[in-house]
Parts: sequence; structure tokens; C-alpha cells
Amino acid sequence: MAIIELKKMTKSYGKNRGIIEINLDVKEGEFFGFIGPNGAGKSTAIRTMLGMIKVTSGEGKVLGFDIQKENTKILAEIGYLPSEAIFYSGMKVKDILKLSADLHKKDCTEECARLCERLQLDVNRKVDELSFGNRKKVGIVCALQHNPRLLILDEPTSGLDPLMQKEFFDILKERNDKGTTIFLSSHVLWEVQNYCKRAAIIREGRLIACDNIEALAKTNAKRVTVVGDVSVEGLDGVKDERKEFDKLSFLYSGDMNDLISYISKYIIKDISIMEPDLEEVFMHYYKEEEK
Repeated sequence: MAIIELKKMTKSYGKNRGIIEINLDVKEGEFFGFIGPNGAGKSTAIRTMLGMIKVTSGEGKVLGFDIQKENTKILAEIGYLPSEAIFYSGMKVKDILKLSADLHKKDCTEECARLCERLQLDVNRKVDELSFGNRKKVGIVCALQHNPRLLILDEPTSGLDPLMQKEFFDILKERNDKGTTIFLSSHVLWEVQNYCKRAAIIREGRLIACDNIEALAKTNAKRVTVVGDVSVEGLDGVKDERKEFDKLSFLYSGDMNDLISYISKYIIKDISIMEPDLEEVFMHYYKEEEK
């Protein structure tokens, strides 16, 4: 069952770019990644599919509710963390968390306490006194404490230190194992590669790829690293060449026999041939789209 269904969803700002004909399906129970650099259209797409921004054309459903006509029902049922959470000034953290729980009409006392303990969040402090990272924790607890079926998280780890990032993803993994659908928007590619099963890549408001992580990362190119006084000048299939002292690293998409034959004339101290990581693949998609 698709928990998010978007068909040609477009948001136009006149001369300024918004998002253009987004087609996307996310199945219930998925841990789904939404990848793109800052400014690519991730937040605009999320706010549009939640009905917080009026769609220009196209249609969509979230949890079976129409994004244009039933967005209040969507917001009542999901857990949403915006990229920048803003709270009422002067309120204590515990009061903000209580207000969020009341808006969802649920008693979240026990789950709220567990989350605050795991994220090391002091509920007795005023929100104005909090660092950006601690304000992010408040937003995370607000999004998770009512145990929603669907979590939509927009750049959730910005401001969190590495230990808190790990704890946060441990919590998400536990939720996903119990059936919660997670839609993770991020420009931090290792997060998507380590935790998501499928992902979509957005560039300048358009989706340019959508597949499982293994398929997205699978290209004909390999990352080859050679230690020794080596040159690959003139060898077909070499891209993104990087030279550092006696180490040469490059993406290679040619015939492996040609590569081995070519470098065998040099004195090699070490060689490794690996699949490229998701960041390299991501840049490959962007460069191909530019072409």
C-alpha cells in the first residue's frame, strides 16, 4: 500500500523555480530517502505534499488523504519535523511538548519521557535558552512522541552532535522495525545510504532518479586507487582523477583487462578496486542531468 502518492505535483512561483511535476510513491513501512543539496526543492516538495503550500497543479495523497482538500487530517496523523523548528517564545520545553501532545489529542507522557531521556533533553529549560541542537531535539520529540504511522523529517540531524545523531537513528530504526514509515529528507548522503532502502534524487525542483539504494549506487564505474608512480594518461574510461603524492585514485568505466594491462608496466605498491560510494553516484547523476 502506498502511504504517499504524488502525481505531477507542481508548485510554481512565477519566474522563480519551485518544484516541477513530482511523481512519487512511498510504500507503507518503508525507510525512504529524499536526497538533494540545499536549494534543490526538498522542503518545498514536503510542504506542498502536506498542504502547507498550495499546489499549482498535479495531485497527491498522504495516508489516503487529499493533499489539497484534507491537509488538516494529514497533519493530525503524521509526525513532521521541519528543517527549522520555531517555538513560542518564553515557554518551557515541557510545556511545548505538552502542547504538541494535546494538539494530537493523545497522552504522550511515557513516550515523551523516554525520548527526552535518550536525547538528553532538559524539559525544564526555556526554549529561548536552548542551542540550535537542543531546539532540534524538541522538534524531534514533538514529531515522535505520539507514535505516528508516518514520520516526515526534513534535515533532522542538523545541529545534533555525532553521538546524538547515532541515538536518533537508533530510535528511527526501532520505529521502522515496528512498521513506522519514515520519509527522510537530507543532503547528508551517508545517512541515506546507511538507513534507507529506497531514495529519490531531486535537482532544481525535478526528480532525476528514484530506486533502491543498491540500484542507485550501481554504475559501470569503479573507484580504483593505485599506490605507486603511476599515470593513466590516455587510458580510456578514466574519470575524476585525483593525484596525491604516490597515490592515484580515479573512477574507471572501461575494460578491466585494459586497465590491468596498462598499469602493469609500472611498479605498483598497492591497488584497490571498489564500488563508488553514494556521494560519487549522486554527483554522477547531477553531472549527467546537466549534460
